[in-house]
Amino acid sequence: MTEATLDAPIVAVTVYPDRARVTRRGRLALPPGDHRVYVEPLPLGLQADSVRVAGRGPATVLGVDVTTRHYPRATDEAVARLEEERRGLETELAELTDAAGVQEQLAQFLERLAERAGGTYARALAAGDVDPNGVGTFVDSLAERLGTVRARQRALAERRTLIGDQRAAVDRRLAELAAQRQPDRLAAAVSLAVDGAAESDVELEVSYVVDGAGWSSSYDIRLTDDALTLTWYGLVAQHTGEDWPECELSLSTARPTGAATVPELDPWYLDRLRPIRPMAAPMAAPMPAAARGRGFGLAKPTATEAGMVTDMALLAQVREAVSEVEQGVAAATYRPARPVAVPADGASHRATVAVVELSAALDYVTAPVRSPEAHLRATVGNSSTHTLLPGRSAVFHGGDFVGSAALPVWAPGEEVELALGIDDRVRVERELVRRTATKAALTSTRRREAEYRIKITNHTPRAARVTVLDQLPVSRDDQITVRETRTDPEPAERTELGVLTWRLECAAGETREVYLGLRVEVGKGVELTGWRE
Repeated sequence: MTEATLDAPIVAVTVYPDRARVTRRGRLALPPGDHRVYVEPLPLGLQADSVRVAGRGPATVLGVDVTTRHYPRATDEAVARLEEERRGLETELAELTDAAGVQEQLAQFLERLAERAGGTYARALAAGDVDPNGVGTFVDSLAERLGTVRARQRALAERRTLIGDQRAAVDRRLAELAAQRQPDRLAAAVSLAVDGAAESDVELEVSYVVDGAGWSSSYDIRLTDDALTLTWYGLVAQHTGEDWPECELSLSTARPTGAATVPELDPWYLDRLRPIRPMAAPMAAPMPAAARGRGFGLAKPTATEAGMVTDMALLAQVREAVSEVEQGVAAATYRPARPVAVPADGASHRATVAVVELSAALDYVTAPVRSPEAHLRATVGNSSTHTLLPGRSAVFHGGDFVGSAALPVWAPGEEVELALGIDDRVRVERELVRRTATKAALTSTRRREAEYRIKITNHTPRAARVTVLDQLPVSRDDQITVRETRTDPEPAERTELGVLTWRLECAAGETREVYLGLRVEVGKGVELTGWRE
């Protein structure tokens, strides 16, 4: 049996959310007989049981084994170049260190020479044995020589700092390519039996599944009037140990699993409660204060994102190439319109999956008891055939970037509510217009009354639907009674927890008002907590 090595570059990659299937293809000429063909180098993270071989030509595949091949150095070309560059920088640093040591010794020699010569010339000058002009010339020459040495030392130190920074940059790059720095690699050993009486061309295609790769979704949501354009991007990242060149890249929503099983139910038992002897509980550690939760809405744009607004506004007019889609029974596969190279550096590489035009029903939501802001909300139905995966979305009003939000899984035909930022053209004010309170007494019921007015002014050029949220306090004690004294207009909805909802139609330039009055009665001897105005 003869052995041969096949040069099989990557020709296709199918990326799943948590792994990828890589396909390599190559051709070689083989004489009749049995052969063992090695396809290498393959990444160490591949799943050995996922290796499959197909091909064309007068040959029969007798078997496939996955073996480890040991190399003295990393086989990846990019890593080899970086390691060679690092070795060159290390050599240059060593030479600079040696040169700096020589200059330091020379400087010490000159300093000692100056000390000894100074004493000798001082005694000679006192005895009148030397010319003072000659002494000055010697001193000037020695000082000039020492200054030259110090200048070389500074230049060497600056050069060492520069080379050290370059080495640190190479180290960071090598750290990103950690998986590719392993010198050992796997190889697929394919046993072939070639038929015929003469040498024949055999084409082999080897595919395998590898961990350390995946893709996620991100979106651009652009609102123009009542039309909403959603651009879906696939962010592909991998650190498998091998770079993917520009090839046929596919993004699949399928989730391969190691063992595909159908869920089964275990018996549901009921039994008598059998008391357990109580044990002394350990002293509990103090519980940290809970962090204040973040409300639903948009994250404010960062300085970097805000700086991109002008560029994004220009790009909005350019059509984007979208992926071809192949719908399966339980998943879809998207093929980007252009090849995408994905190096194994863990960085995200973006490909456009789809651009979807959707119609949106817009309204505003405000809770002035919390903040006097009107949040623009869009109720949107997914009229496309795509099941949109969860991901972050950047929200634009025309060409203006207003923030980002999280998009949930969005199935075809499903409606979701999208927060589209704050619209300052809808002004909201909430003010306390009346307040009364009886003096505290231990023998009588105390009473507090408050009335609020909420003003909604629509400064947009068209009518706006505004949902106003406010609330009544909820009593947790039978000696504390909460009564509603005024609601104008009548709320559209009420909840048991005191939340009131008004839905207002506000014409362009119109101001609407909502009144909410309440009374709290407190029994004698009861100290009230939780009141706010």
